[in-house]
Amino acid sequence: MMFTKILIANRGEVAVRVIRACKEMGIRTVAVYAEADADALHAGFADESYCIGPAPVKDSYLNMEAILTVATRTGCQAIHPGYGLLSENAEFAEACAAAGVVFIGPDADTIRRMGDKNQARRTMKAAGVPVIEGSEILTSADEARRVAAEVGYPVLLKARSGGGGRGIRPVYTDGEMEQAFVTASAEAKTSFGDDALYIERYLRDVKHVEVQILGDKTGRVLTLSDRDCSVQRRKQKLVEECPAPGLDGETRRALHDAARRAAEAVGYYTVGTVEFLLSEDGRFYFMEMNTRLQVEHSVTEMATGIDLVKWQIRTAAGLPIGFSQEDVQLKGHAMECRICAEHPYDHTPSCGEISILHVPGGPDVRFDSAIYQNYVVPPYYDSMLGKLIVCSKTREEAIRKMRTALSELVIHGLVHNSDLHLDILSLPAFKDGSYTTGVLEGRKDSGEPRRP
Repeated sequence: MMFTKILIANRGEVAVRVIRACKEMGIRTVAVYAEADADALHAGFADESYCIGPAPVKDSYLNMEAILTVATRTGCQAIHPGYGLLSENAEFAEACAAAGVVFIGPDADTIRRMGDKNQARRTMKAAGVPVIEGSEILTSADEARRVAAEVGYPVLLKARSGGGGRGIRPVYTDGEMEQAFVTASAEAKTSFGDDALYIERYLRDVKHVEVQILGDKTGRVLTLSDRDCSVQRRKQKLVEECPAPGLDGETRRALHDAARRAAEAVGYYTVGTVEFLLSEDGRFYFMEMNTRLQVEHSVTEMATGIDLVKWQIRTAAGLPIGFSQEDVQLKGHAMECRICAEHPYDHTPSCGEISILHVPGGPDVRFDSAIYQNYVVPPYYDSMLGKLIVCSKTREEAIRKMRTALSELVIHGLVHNSDLHLDILSLPAFKDGSYTTGVLEGRKDSGEPRRP
């Protein structure tokens, strides 16, 4: 049975996005907000809104007890966690179940298994999904050095509970291992409460391609195209496009088959993503599974015409997927640029009042955001102001459309990175689709030096 009332346990763009989907489905919504977000759009757009604490996320948006108290007292049947925050928190999913509230996402066991990157590697290997050569959990920097000597430098030290580019350190030589191990372990402990690390062979200048999956509780899994997310700085994605350019039909089919096997291996349901790295020799390797809605889900929606948030809600409610794999057809090429409140080249964060705002429009142009004129962007949260998404019949047309939309976007009162996006779209490697994760390395806008 479909939900009649949902609490959105998030803020910003994704909270507004989920509220919009709920309204279109005839579902009442409850928003929670921190004191710093009293004037936020999601608090005003929901049918009911409740303050759950001060600005720091640990006291508000990560306060599981406060969120569940609001959900139960307002009669919500389900909680949508959005992305980030509690969206991949197995403990929260279990707490929701204990309170009789549906967590809109996969079950806690799946979240826990895929959140443990080391266990995820073992699970994928057993399912016949290619994984990168690496190690089990490391006990010390000395052990890491021994493993790295066997794998061959460079290697990546990665947090077992990692995500968002945190708890990851490239190591190029034996002499760098000690400091990298200490730094990555400390960052992992601070970010995830878990300092466990493992090693993977460092594949550089690769394609970062992810496959969108949708499963239901009958065990059915569909793949909803793929995305290229290779344009990154400091391991954070900047530009995404759907479908991924440059993939031949055989590789694309193999990627989708691998993603489906990965989902079936863990009994996956609702919306998720399986991420892969593609090397220059055409081989691909499992990177991770994101057991939630992705920031870049919008670019897949634009290319396929499928509302992922609505299907996430429906499948969480136990409804079967209402279309077939053959029904998944691309209507064009879509592209997304993340607009962030930061200096475009040194990435210094920016905040303040938006004095002038003009959002570009036209056919197949979309700006998913929670900002408005005179809104004061607080300094406490993620820097993303919104996502500019376009879709056209061809990739070349999509690039032109995105350039036009970026040129029309006006946000005065703080610094943002639209100029950086215009520079990226002009790179020869981007225009021909050959770009890799190293496309910005060594540039002034990357924040990362090029290493041998």
